[in-house]
Amino acid sequence: MSAHVVAVCVSENKGERKTPVASAELQVEHGFAGDAHAGDWHRQVSLLALESIRKMQALGLDVGTGDFAENLTTEGIDLVSLPIGTKLQVGDALLEVTQIGKECHTRCAIYHQAGDCVMPKEGIFARVLQGGSIAAGTPISVLG
Repeated sequence: MSAHVVAVCVSENKGERKTPVASAELQVEHGFAGDAHAGDWHRQVSLLALESIRKMQALGLDVGTGDFAENLTTEGIDLVSLPIGTKLQVGDALLEVTQIGKECHTRCAIYHQAGDCVMPKEGIFARVLQGGSIAAGTPISVLG
């Protein structure tokens, strides 16, 4: 199967697990409507591969989609190999990769709840160039 969205997740507050939703609307230069991480900055949308979550499950952690505060859980795409500036077509939406991984200065609630966090090493961040509705199953393609 080609690269696609496994889950769309949002949260009202930063530093907490996100909740999977049936679909959500990406807004240009903002992120997902109603999500705590949306706004006028370079990390409007976070993406984490299901393959990364499975690594944590293999270590015995009871984690799933949204547990690492990712907005989009993906499958079939090697996110961390994408250079900054890469454009991703996600259904009708267009994203631009702005950051690979992140530095965690403190052990957030996700770390304490899950026992570890793959987001700093394997999560990526993007800004929204073109909006659209995203749901599980939405195809993802790397442009250029």
